[in-house]
Amino acid sequence: MRAVTTALLAAAVLTTAFNPSAEAGAAGQGALQQQVDAVQQTGTVGVLAEVVGPRGSAYATVGKADTATGAPVQADDEFRIGSATKTFVATVVLQLAAEHRLSLDDTVAHWLPGVVSGNGNDGSRITVRELLQHTSGLYDYADDFPEIDSTAAFEADRYTTYTPGQLVAISMRHRPDFAPGTSWEYSDTNYILAGMIIAKATGRTWQQEVFDRIIRPLGLRHTTAPGTDPSISGPHLHGYSAFGSGPAIDVTSADMTYAGASGSMISTTIDLIRFHQALLGGRLLPAAQLAEMETTVPAHEFDSLWPGARYGLGLMWLPLSCGGGVYSHGGDVPGYTTLDGITPDGRHAAVVEATGDGETASLGTQHAMVALVDQEMCSAEPRK
Repeated sequence: MRAVTTALLAAAVLTTAFNPSAEAGAAGQGALQQQVDAVQQTGTVGVLAEVVGPRGSAYATVGKADTATGAPVQADDEFRIGSATKTFVATVVLQLAAEHRLSLDDTVAHWLPGVVSGNGNDGSRITVRELLQHTSGLYDYADDFPEIDSTAAFEADRYTTYTPGQLVAISMRHRPDFAPGTSWEYSDTNYILAGMIIAKATGRTWQQEVFDRIIRPLGLRHTTAPGTDPSISGPHLHGYSAFGSGPAIDVTSADMTYAGASGSMISTTIDLIRFHQALLGGRLLPAAQLAEMETTVPAHEFDSLWPGARYGLGLMWLPLSCGGGVYSHGGDVPGYTTLDGITPDGRHAAVVEATGDGETASLGTQHAMVALVDQEMCSAEPRK
C-alpha cells in the first residue's frame, strides 16, 4: 500500500476522447495520449488518465480492462486506489478535529489504550498528528505481511477478513523505527490506527464516516469504501499481479480488509479529481484544518522517484520540473497503481491509473507516471 509504485504486463487496445475548449486544441489531446502510451509501453496491462483544468478536460486510455474478455479500458472504469484512501481518512479526522470531537494532539493511548504497546512501542507518546503525517515511528505492518508477497499466499488468503487490531498487532511485533516526532517514514500502520480512532470517536466505522461526510455530499457515485465485499460493483479495471515471479493472476476479487483505512477504497479518475478539488477548494475542511493538512515535512523516502517530495496530513507536496508544485497522494495495492496531482487552487488536476504488478512494479513505469503528471501540471498555465 505504498504511496507511489506501479505495474508489469502487456496489452494493446487504444481509445481516446477529448473535449477541450478551443485554445487547448488537438495538441493537448495528442500529448496526453502519447504519455499514456509511454506508461503502457513500460509493461502494464491497462492505463487510464484524466486531466481537468481551466482550459478544458481530456482523457486517454490504452490497453485492456480485462484480459480474459479483451474489453478495452474505458474512461469511467473503477479501480482500487490503494493509499489514495489515506487522504479521505485524514480528511475525516480533520473534520472531527474541527468539530472538537478529537484533537490532533491527543495521544493514541487516549483513544486506544493498550493497543500500541510492547517492544518499545508506546501509544502514550504518539499523537494523532504524528499518525497522519507518518512521523510516529511505528513499523509498517505491510512489510511483515506474507499474504500479499506471493501468488500462493494471496490465493490462500484473498478472501480472509482481517480486523484492524490484527494488523496493528503485526506492527507491535517489531520495535519502532524511530522515536515519535524525530523522523519520517511511511507506515500503513498509522492509518489503520487512524481508522480505529475515527470509530472510537464516532461510534461508527471509518467507511461509514467517509461515505456520509465525503462520498455522498460530493456525489461521488463511483467511489466506495468497501468492508469485506471482495468485488468491484461497476465497470472496472481488472488488476493483475505475478507477485515478483511466475505468471500473473487476476487479483481483482479480494477482501481488502488487509488494507483497511490505509488503502482499500475504490474510485474513478473523475471522482478523485472532484474530491481533491472540493478538498483544496475549502468545501470539506475549515481553513485552519486545511492549513494543518498542507503543513508538510520532507519525505526523503520518495526522493529517488520525485526529489523534494514532502508529506502533510494525508496529503503530499510534489515539486514540478517547471517550478511550483502540486498536492498529491498516489497509492497501490497488488494489481493497481494510482498517481495524481492537483494545483493548490484546485483548478487543474490529473489522475493516472495503471494496472499490473503494483508493489513489484518496474521503475520505468513509475517514472513514466511521474512524467505524465509533471508534464500535465506544467502545461496547465505559466508558473513562477
